[in-house]
Amino acid sequence: MKEVKVGLVGFGFSGATFHAPVIESVQGLTITKVVSSNPKKVIEKFPKMEVVASIDELLNDREIELVIITTPNEFHFSMAKQALEAGKHVVLEKPFTVSVEEGERLIEIADKHGSLLSVYHNRRYDNDFLTIQKLIKEEELGTVVSYEAHYDRYNAEVHDDGWREQNKKGSGILFDLGSHLIDQALTLFGEPEAVYGDVLTQRKEGKTDDYFHLVLHYGKRRVILHAGSLVKKHGPRYQIHGIKGSFIKWGIDPQEEALKKGQLPGDEYWGEDESDQYGVLTKDNRDRVIPTIPGSYQTYYIELHQAIYEQSTAPVTAREALTVIKVIELALKSSEEKRLVKWD
Repeated sequence: MKEVKVGLVGFGFSGATFHAPVIESVQGLTITKVVSSNPKKVIEKFPKMEVVASIDELLNDREIELVIITTPNEFHFSMAKQALEAGKHVVLEKPFTVSVEEGERLIEIADKHGSLLSVYHNRRYDNDFLTIQKLIKEEELGTVVSYEAHYDRYNAEVHDDGWREQNKKGSGILFDLGSHLIDQALTLFGEPEAVYGDVLTQRKEGKTDDYFHLVLHYGKRRVILHAGSLVKKHGPRYQIHGIKGSFIKWGIDPQEEALKKGQLPGDEYWGEDESDQYGVLTKDNRDRVIPTIPGSYQTYYIELHQAIYEQSTAPVTAREALTVIKVIELALKSSEEKRLVKWD
């Protein structure tokens, strides 16, 4: 198996939790350099990794083929551009960019240099979404007429030191959590015909959006994507209704919490739900408990390694990730103008 050497840019929550441990669990990928202003934090978790102070130093390493960028959203474009122009393959933490224009430019640069460009939409590999994807593919629900997904939290306090809470382009809950829900919906149903968005700040001290309610139109199908920051008691995460039946799912994939605790892909029970978190399929006048397919964040990087090795399509293409940004832009326009916005 071809060994691909990796450079990781950023070692905040995303880089340290969602990327480095998962990459290290995948055969064929090895992180050799990390760009971080906190070398001690990196070395405590990964003693063999070399810490450098700048992306320039990382890109000057000819042995590094793949660069993972996990910096704040406002730096995605400039750093990805620099890495692509240095001849590296690039993975960006979601969201892809802060505008469609930036995303289109990166795709042009990647094509020019023959480099792979992908975005880490890891929630495609959540256990609940994998289960829903299978049910829809196997037409257990029949034609889906209503799909509702929530990503609610309770976080009443505004953290001034966190960039996601600042009034900057690309900050806020729509770019953050919304990217996940939008990507899942697009994976299932493709591009919508129109987008409605209600995006606002509900917390008193909030500086950016902390609530959204989106409705994607697909003919007579409605896809509802919702997130709030002041939700003490959560309802179902997914409610899906089709002409044959309904599927209701509570709870959330356990991989994030497992990674926070230092567990790794491949550990016993990785990505598995507790049985009381299984969803319920209602059809033919009866309820049926559906065991959840185990989640697998490592699959993204396994497929990415394969794409580099075989020069094939990335597990999440830049074009797919760009469509997520287009939905966000249309949702913000809809919210500002208080109207439904057509896709084209």
